[in-house]
Amino acid sequence: MKVLRITAQGLPLFKEELDISFYAQQRVAEDDKYLLHSLFSNIYMNCANAFIGINAAGKTSVLKVILLVLNLLNNQPINHIETKDILGDTKKAIINTYFHSETKEICRLETVIISEKSKADATYYKIVKETLWTKSQDSLIARKNLTDFSTYEQVAVRSEEEEFLSDDVSIIIAHNKKTKEHMDIISLLSFTNINVLPFADEIPVEVITFLDPTVEKLYFNEIENKTLIHLQFKGGEGIVINNPVDLNHYLSSGTIKGIVAFTLAKEILKSGGYLVMDEIENHFNKEIVSTLIRFFMDTRLNKNGGTLIFTTHYPELLDEYDRNDSIHIIRNKNGITVENLANILKRNDIKKSEAYQSGFLEGTTPVYEAYMRLKKSIADSI
Repeated sequence: MKVLRITAQGLPLFKEELDISFYAQQRVAEDDKYLLHSLFSNIYMNCANAFIGINAAGKTSVLKVILLVLNLLNNQPINHIETKDILGDTKKAIINTYFHSETKEICRLETVIISEKSKADATYYKIVKETLWTKSQDSLIARKNLTDFSTYEQVAVRSEEEEFLSDDVSIIIAHNKKTKEHMDIISLLSFTNINVLPFADEIPVEVITFLDPTVEKLYFNEIENKTLIHLQFKGGEGIVINNPVDLNHYLSSGTIKGIVAFTLAKEILKSGGYLVMDEIENHFNKEIVSTLIRFFMDTRLNKNGGTLIFTTHYPELLDEYDRNDSIHIIRNKNGITVENLANILKRNDIKKSEAYQSGFLEGTTPVYEAYMRLKKSIADSI
C-alpha cells in the first residue's frame, strides 16, 4: 500500500484545506527515474518528502496529520494513535486518503471524524461517516486523473449495523484483511529532542563507523534479565553500560541519533514502509542528513519504495533535490498552510535554497520588522 495523496478539511490549526501529494506531479524525464520509485505505468512516487518552514510555521502539525492518516490506514483506532491531538476539538474533520493497493487498484477513502467530550472532560474521537471508492490502475488514462473518482461508484459505506466495528476504527480494516496489506510505519517524533539509544538486537558496524570512526564495537547483550551496552573505542578497553542515558557521556548526540536514524532507515528501505522525522537536522551535520536523504532517493538502493517524510529548517537541504514536487513549503498566518514547491517554482534549475532565503516564496523568512525590533532590543540592553 502506497499513499498517493491526503486532503483534510476541518482541522482547527489549518487555515484551509490541507492537500499533500506524494507522487511525482511534474514531468518525469529519463534522468529523473533513478530518483523516483516506479509504481505503475507513468506514475512515480517521491521517496524523500521535505516539509520546510520557519519556526512556529506548523511543521510538526503537518507530520501529525500524516501519521494520523498512515496509522488509520493501518487499522489503528483513532483514540490509540499518538498524534490524534491534531484533531483538537474539531466539529467535523473530513479526511480523504488516496492510495495504491497491492490489488493494482487506486483507492479513495473518505473519513468523517467528530470530537466528543466525556464526563471526565476527556476528548473522544469517532467516525460518523466513511466511504470507499476503488478503480483499476489500468483504467487510468492520464496522470491528472489519478485521484479523480467523480465517475466511479462507491464500493463500501460505513454502516451502523456493523456492531463489531469500533466507532474509531476505519472500514479499511475489511479491505486490509482481504488483501493482507500492512504498512511498516516508524515515527521519530518523540526523539526530536530526546537522544537515547533504544536497545537493539543489532547495530550495523558500517553505521557506527560512518558516524564515529573511533568506535570499534557497540553491541547489546542480556545477562540475568539485565540488558547491557558494550562500547569499545579503537585502542582502548571495553566499557560496560547498563543505562542507555549514560551512553551520552561517551558518544556525541549526533552519533546516537545517527545510529537510531540509519538503523531504522535500513528497516524501512527493506520493507518499503514509512519513516517520519521531525527537524531532521537536529544533532546532525549537513552531510549526514544529506546521506540519509540520498539513500531514499536512490532507487538502486531503495528498491521497495521506502518513504522518508521529514521537516527541516535548513534551506540548504533543498539543494539535494533535482525536482520541486517532493518539497512542501509550510507557512502560518492565521492558520497553517502547505504548498507544493512545484506550484511556485516551475523550473527545477533554480537554486532552491536561494529562492527560499530570499523571501521570493513569501513567508519563508523571518519578518523584517520583528528582526529590527529584536536587534534594537539587544542593542539597548548592551
